[in-house]
Amino acid sequence: MQKITLFRCASLLFACLSFVQSRAQNLRPPAYPLITHDPYFSVWSTTDKLTDSPTRHWTGKPQSLEGIVRVDGKAYQFLGAVPTTYDPILPTGEVKPYPARYIFTKAEAGWEKPEFDDSRWIAGTGPFGDTPDAKTKWKNADAMPHGIYFRREFTYDGKADPSKLLLSLNHDDDVVIYLNGVKILDKPDYINEYIYLPLSAEGQKALKPGKNVLAVHCVSPRGGSFIDVGIVNPIRGNSVVTATQTGVTVSATQTNYTFTAGPVQLALNFRSPLLLDDLDVAARPITYVTFEARSQDGKPHSVQVFFSESGTLATNTIGQEVVVKAGQTAGLTYQSIGTETQSILYRKGDNVRIDWGYAYLAAPQQTGNQTAGGMADALKKSFLTTGQLPTTTSQTAPRAAVDVSMAAVLDFSNVTKPTAKYLLLGYDDLYSVQYFQKNLRPWWRRDEKATMPALMQTAEKDYTKLEQKCTTFDAKLRADAQKAGGKQYADLCVLAYRQAIAAHKIVAGPKGELFFFSKENFSNGSIGTVDITYPSAPLFLLYNPTLLKGMMEPIFQYSESGKWTKPFAAHDVGTYPQANGQTYGEDMPVEESGNMLLLMGAIAAAEGNANYAKQHWKTLTTWVEYLKKDGFDPANQLCTDDFAGHIARNANLSVKAILGIAAYGQLAAQLGDKATADTYLKTAREMATKWQQLALDKTPSAKVHYDLTFENANDTWSQKYNLIWDKLLNMNIFPKQIAQQEIAYYLTKQKPYGLPLDSRKTYTKSDWIMWTATLTSSPADFQAFVKPVWKFVNETPSRVPLTDWHETTNAKQVGFQARSVVGGYFIKMLEGKLTTHK
Repeated sequence: MQKITLFRCASLLFACLSFVQSRAQNLRPPAYPLITHDPYFSVWSTTDKLTDSPTRHWTGKPQSLEGIVRVDGKAYQFLGAVPTTYDPILPTGEVKPYPARYIFTKAEAGWEKPEFDDSRWIAGTGPFGDTPDAKTKWKNADAMPHGIYFRREFTYDGKADPSKLLLSLNHDDDVVIYLNGVKILDKPDYINEYIYLPLSAEGQKALKPGKNVLAVHCVSPRGGSFIDVGIVNPIRGNSVVTATQTGVTVSATQTNYTFTAGPVQLALNFRSPLLLDDLDVAARPITYVTFEARSQDGKPHSVQVFFSESGTLATNTIGQEVVVKAGQTAGLTYQSIGTETQSILYRKGDNVRIDWGYAYLAAPQQTGNQTAGGMADALKKSFLTTGQLPTTTSQTAPRAAVDVSMAAVLDFSNVTKPTAKYLLLGYDDLYSVQYFQKNLRPWWRRDEKATMPALMQTAEKDYTKLEQKCTTFDAKLRADAQKAGGKQYADLCVLAYRQAIAAHKIVAGPKGELFFFSKENFSNGSIGTVDITYPSAPLFLLYNPTLLKGMMEPIFQYSESGKWTKPFAAHDVGTYPQANGQTYGEDMPVEESGNMLLLMGAIAAAEGNANYAKQHWKTLTTWVEYLKKDGFDPANQLCTDDFAGHIARNANLSVKAILGIAAYGQLAAQLGDKATADTYLKTAREMATKWQQLALDKTPSAKVHYDLTFENANDTWSQKYNLIWDKLLNMNIFPKQIAQQEIAYYLTKQKPYGLPLDSRKTYTKSDWIMWTATLTSSPADFQAFVKPVWKFVNETPSRVPLTDWHETTNAKQVGFQARSVVGGYFIKMLEGKLTTHK
């Protein structure tokens, strides 16, 4: 078992981290949060040892942070694996555009052979598709039924070993690839990122020194279109001896590591101060990275720390060109890096990274502190050789992001007693979201005079104060969670905290109002999705309901502006970061209207008043009338669990509609309208009585429970997690025994890694399990549901930021990752807050 190290503030001139032995942390996170601020500025380690892999953006693409400590002249790598680079034999468009010959009509026989005459084909530039990365437009089968055929000539010098070569590929949809007339790959379906595949045996044999021809046919029968293919030679960089990692622990706002490097012990702390009681602090896109060194043998040792940040933190792809700039402000020296083109808010979608704005790396102006920018290899080589960065100025000519980095060196001089230094990592996105054609600033930049250098100055002054606040908050969150639901529940809440917040962006609205936009990470990239807000809400109801209002407000404005004219709530307001109107292809009328009404009721309960509801009463009334008419017995439609498909007469969705109507009644009562309150609460209770009759499973031998759908002849079931609001908001719409009957039944359906979502499949949603668990009436039953979820998180082979959709039989990720919905884990803690307010 590794030692676990906690950090305390002990600063006079600068913050100092002390080594304090603590109890072992048993939970092994699937991924470790390092930088967590928003959907673009989000970097993780996906291995238990920090040097076993490059650090990655939550999407999985490398965004390399590297750390090396030099002790008495000997170097030890403690952060990040040396990234693999790919020497192009035939480059893809990820590196640079390329010439090709192509056609959109059916190709003649022999088109794939090297001797084929393609002079009558169109000369153009790849890649091809309908995405921002495509250089030549190509659409799907509706417009071009034959797909695309293209050919590329290249020269192979014969030096690289063909058995080591890889195909670099991004395709949407089916693709067939030939090399010198030999089929080397036939791959169906689609991917939406570049992957590397071993060059097949056929490809290795077909490749020859001299001229070669790659021929590709891709079809796109549906949806988007994209094709890009190349051949690369993977090259591992020169490795450095690794430090020995002795501990790692994750708290709500911090991730801590300890290492030994020869005779020196090194501690490393990443702190993202997402303190929701101070939104100005929470909105700062600045992470502190602190290093503490101490001698283990009592003798003085010369210690220098190197830290670098790749240019890929500011690009979507590795080949985009970036420029590095150096700067100074009072008390700090810094580097910034960003793309040359700066296409602000142009790129939208799911599996994408930011390619506008600037990443920053800053160090306090202290003796022994340096920063520089330039070619990554040169910066590292200089440190390994001299313990310092080059004295030349930062690189300014545009270069591919993967080749460029910003770096800092912190010289600790001769270390005997514990000595600490720190850096600041920031990101200035300039504009964060486009909201109905207006570009909106991040919250911290709502004053047009604000700048990142000035913000870093403020953050540097706040270092000690925020170290103390974060440590205090982290301890309190864990204690509160453990009191509410036990140690394993607390482990899960601690891990979920930063992820849930960092899947959003705090933005200043057109009138200066606060917006808190979510992104559907690895779901579909939607922005401001209501059925993402709904499961995420407990964390924000618990710590700051203002943020929940900021999630809901764009949906209200969308309806009240007249841009959304339907009598139910919209699903979303666009595709991140462009919030210009719903882009999801299908409405979820009962789902989203019920969500908005229930969340409004929850805000009123958390704040003790219905003032926010009063501002949007007309819109809420439109939605509740829709639910009265069409919510009780839902037609064939999607709900938040849309991956499970359409379903009619959904019993759990009906519960949501009924309780949404009840929430409206409660709100009316809080606003002093007793007649309206009585009417809607009566309607909800009448519906609940009818619901019991229609949903009750009537299979003769079955244990008492309620079906997946109304009047279902089969023995079905589903988690009725929406019932939780009847309990939390003290509505008393459904008899209490219904929830307890369901709980007793669910306990018979558990799998090794959790309770399935319903009787159709064995996969589950861990956020909904937490809601279901909170329906229990005993700690033992609550923990019976939590334990398999903890086991899943601890044992899943899917090493990604926490997924909320997993398979209960083998703990594998089914889909989704890094989503905000794990904020739903906090619902048990929220129960305590709302109970206190009753």
